[in-house]
Amino acid sequence: MSDKFNTLKARTESVLCNTYGRYPMGITKAVGSRLTDLDGREYVDLLAGIAVCNLGHSRPEIARVMAEQAQKLVHVSNLFYQEEQVAYAEELTKWMGLGKAFFCNSGAEANEGAIKLARRYMRTIKKRDAYEIVTLDGSFHGRTLATLTATGQPKVKEYFGPLPEGFVTVPWNDPAALDKAITDKTAAVLVELIQGEGGVRPMSTEYAVAVERICRDKDVLLMVDEIQTGMGRTGNFMAYQHYGLSPDVVTLAKGLANGLPMGAVVATDDAAAGFAPGAHATTFGGGGVITAVALEVLRIMKDEDLVNRARTEGQHFLGRLHDLVDEFPDQLEEARGVGLICGLVFKEPAAWAWQAMLAKGFVLNCTQERVLRFLPPLSTPRADLDAAVEALREILSA
Repeated sequence: MSDKFNTLKARTESVLCNTYGRYPMGITKAVGSRLTDLDGREYVDLLAGIAVCNLGHSRPEIARVMAEQAQKLVHVSNLFYQEEQVAYAEELTKWMGLGKAFFCNSGAEANEGAIKLARRYMRTIKKRDAYEIVTLDGSFHGRTLATLTATGQPKVKEYFGPLPEGFVTVPWNDPAALDKAITDKTAAVLVELIQGEGGVRPMSTEYAVAVERICRDKDVLLMVDEIQTGMGRTGNFMAYQHYGLSPDVVTLAKGLANGLPMGAVVATDDAAAGFAPGAHATTFGGGGVITAVALEVLRIMKDEDLVNRARTEGQHFLGRLHDLVDEFPDQLEEARGVGLICGLVFKEPAAWAWQAMLAKGFVLNCTQERVLRFLPPLSTPRADLDAAVEALREILSA
């Protein structure tokens, strides 16, 4: 490590809480699909800030909108009507085929809002004392007390008890278990259709359809967490569109504003009726700069056809990862994913492979110990994706 990096690392450790296992690099610049470290070395970014910078880094159009809006209106709070906020809500709900939106600042906040909406909807609209939220094993829904309780991974809950009541986790891909778990106390089922932190695990169409059918039969809300999979990541604007589902509530964040902090709860008109003035709020959510940028993100996605690009480039990249599995069956178990959320599953712990890829100049991450996860910007050149495959081939051969 260079003196520059060691100095920055020491400064960081002296003033910031030790909550991240940080990469052994400091980033000074990010442009397009490239990151530059303190010593001027360039890396191909296959993580996009964890599915955030879907358009790539430092887009000049985004910078222009930010600067122009900052000179006009930054923040006045949600006590006032704001044109930027309404214009974005109109466009986002149109893309999603849903009725109303609530804007916040993060994915965890979006899931918190959805949980509150489900509980209040049941009690005020359905007139039922139903409050339980059913989630799936392997899921990840956030780091607040409620959302980590909803998360189907015991490791994130350690040392944080007592946890809030009202959450039930059932096995993945088991319709009978889900059906049995829903009682007269159930308000909603909250699912990721592709579990990202859970190891890039796509839900089967049969199971997804069964989940929706059970929700309808039991008259509970179907809530889909699209925080990592939304905004074109899977080759459809939303992952639920692959499955032909009609969720009542959808949560979003990450890719909404291409790096600025934004979350959203988007619901049908019926489900949204669960909220009323004073029932839920946020100080910063949906401010002028954020929503102006988010609207520009949708414009760029449309103009550059990034949703379809994610589909075609994802098919190409996943196909090449499948080739690696065939080539190295002693080391690799499978390649899986949809669009540009892809996972390469190793038979043994894969931290070494992540480190080797970083040494070769490719930024990605390892989840669930054995899965290399790829979340490149949707605008990433195919040459960069192919170069990553060749780098993987080299380290597997070695």
